[in-house]
Amino acid sequence: MSKPIAIVAGEPNSISSEIIFKSWKLRKNYTHKLLFVIGSYKLLNLQKKKLKSQIKIKIINNNFKINDLKGPELPIYNIEYRQKEAFEKISNKSNKYIFKCFEAAINLTKKNKIYGFINCPISKESLFQKKHQGITEFLSQKTGKKSNGVMLIYNKKLSVSPVTTHIPLARVSKKLNKLKIINNVKVINNFYKNIFNIKPKIAILGLNPHNFSSLKESEEKEIINKAIRILIKLKIKISGPVSPDSSFMISNKCKFDVIIGMYHDQVLTPFKALYNFDAINITLGLPYIRISPDHGVGENIVGKKIANPKSLIESIKFFNHIH
Repeated sequence: MSKPIAIVAGEPNSISSEIIFKSWKLRKNYTHKLLFVIGSYKLLNLQKKKLKSQIKIKIINNNFKINDLKGPELPIYNIEYRQKEAFEKISNKSNKYIFKCFEAAINLTKKNKIYGFINCPISKESLFQKKHQGITEFLSQKTGKKSNGVMLIYNKKLSVSPVTTHIPLARVSKKLNKLKIINNVKVINNFYKNIFNIKPKIAILGLNPHNFSSLKESEEKEIINKAIRILIKLKIKISGPVSPDSSFMISNKCKFDVIIGMYHDQVLTPFKALYNFDAINITLGLPYIRISPDHGVGENIVGKKIANPKSLIESIKFFNHIH
C-alpha cells in the first residue's frame, strides 16, 4: 500500500490553515497521495470557524492506519497547543509548538510511515531569531547533513538554487567555496536523474556584475571557474559562469533546467517575478523528501480568506513523481 504524506501546519498565526483548508476542499480536482496534517486539532478548529470553512476534520492517533486517512474528513495528527484566539500576532511564543510539529514529521519519516512532508510557511525571523537560517539549514542539521542540504525552488519549466541561503549579503563571498558549489550541483543533478530520469542542463552564475571584478583574486577566477571545470570532467551538463544580469533572459534559448546563483536573492527575485505562486521549495540531500510552498506567512492577509493555495497544491502534487 502506498505511503501517505504529511503537512506540517507551520506558523499557527498565518495563512497556513487557510491554504490547507482550500487545498483539501479542491482535492478532487488534482491527483494526490493520501495525506494528513500535523498540527493542533483545537487550533485548526478555531481557525476553521473563523474562516467559515465547511470542511470537516478529525483526529488520528500515533498508530494510524491507511484506512484512517480515507474519507471526507481532513485527518489531523494532533500536537497539543494552547491558544485561545483563532489568529494571534506572530511571535516566538509559538516556537515550541512549531518545533514539536517538525519533530513529529521527522520521527514519522524515520519510522518509514510517510514518504516525506510538506511544511506550511514559518516566520524565519521569529523561529530562528538571530541564527540567519531557514528550514533548509534546520532540517539539514537535524538529520546530520549539515553541509548537504540544498535548496531547490522548482518549476517544471525552470528551477533555481542558491549556493548560500539565508545569510547577510556581506557574508556571501566568505561563505563561497569550490566544494560547496560542486556538492550542490551533484545533489541537484542526481535529483533530476532519480526523479525525472533526465540529465539536467545547469547554468552557474558568477557573483560579480558581468562576472568581472578588478580584484586579482576574484570569486569567478578562484572559486566558480575551478568548480565548473571539475563538474565538466564529471560529465554534468554545465554552462557558466553565466552573467547574472542576462541569465533569465537567455534561459529559454539555452534550455536551462536549473539556474544556480551564488546567493539567495540573486535567483529568487527574478524567479518569483516570473512564476509567482507556481513554484515549490524542495530541500535536497536529506534522507526524505521535504517540500514547502514558495511563499511566506502572509501576515497582512491572515483571516481575510484571500490566500492563494496554488503553491501548496503544487507541493502535494509533486509527490506523484515519487514511487
